[in-house]
Amino acid sequence: MKKQKIDISNLQPLIALILMAVAMTMMSDHFATKDNLFNVARQISVNICISVGMTMVILTGGIDLSVGSILAFTGAVAAGLFKNGLEIEGMNLFVGTTLFGAICIALVVGVFLGWFNGLMITKFKVPPFVATLAMLTIARGLTMLYTKGFPITQLGGQFNYIGTGWFLGMPMPVWISIVVISVSVFFMNKTRTGRYIYAIGGNERAAILSGIKVNKVKLFVYMIAGALAGIGGLLVTARLDSAQPNAGMGYELDSIAAVVIGGTSLSGGKGSIIGTVIGAGIIGVLNNGLVLLNVSPFWQQVIKGLVILLAVIIDKIQKEK
Repeated sequence: MKKQKIDISNLQPLIALILMAVAMTMMSDHFATKDNLFNVARQISVNICISVGMTMVILTGGIDLSVGSILAFTGAVAAGLFKNGLEIEGMNLFVGTTLFGAICIALVVGVFLGWFNGLMITKFKVPPFVATLAMLTIARGLTMLYTKGFPITQLGGQFNYIGTGWFLGMPMPVWISIVVISVSVFFMNKTRTGRYIYAIGGNERAAILSGIKVNKVKLFVYMIAGALAGIGGLLVTARLDSAQPNAGMGYELDSIAAVVIGGTSLSGGKGSIIGTVIGAGIIGVLNNGLVLLNVSPFWQQVIKGLVILLAVIIDKIQKEK
């Protein structure tokens, strides 16, 4: 009987997603159309990539508020390198990059910024909230410096294919998010490091006594979060055909919302990638449905905040039980 209760609890996010989709279908004739559903899938693909990394971070008992700014900076780096190359004035040197090269460099930048977050947290014992809040400002400032405050536009069809192209009947962002989900689920469930992540969030002191190199695992997790934010940056930039200096604002809140609504505990040690994907689906359906119902953008923020608060309250009640 006890096992049945746990299973029902795990199904709560999925049930909520189904009920929300049914409600939106009944309230709007445009919601359940093929084009709109593909649009929702394309939109949540970015949040899924970011939220998967956020899930790993939160499972260790941390938080990452910098993913939106890292998304903006990596997207700007990829767009700038692909369109304009790299000019080193002091050496009178110009280096052009292919699309693949620009993508690789942008992802390395994302990994480096994530590594910097992890270093501040593990080496200098800066609280994750403070360290990543500082990176939020640093990465946003770097984006402004790199773009000089102006968008980088007209990237061409080759770059835009990443965000707007189709492959085997599905948008490319959806395929990319499927790959991210598949690799992450395998990593978390089938590898030793994945189990270590859960162990650290469950009881960090016990993990240390068990011989787990906690700092190395945390450092790795923040690097993964930076890389996945970089992938999100590529998707957003390619979809818009523009690297906007203010891109990614609020994305950290959407990713945290997806993680919490998906059943991951903010105190760490409990949660799953699949739950986060369902949570991202709930956020995507909610955003899309409210737009179709012509709800004011200001009320959308209020409703989203209330949904996050409700998810945290439910998590707290379940933990007390």
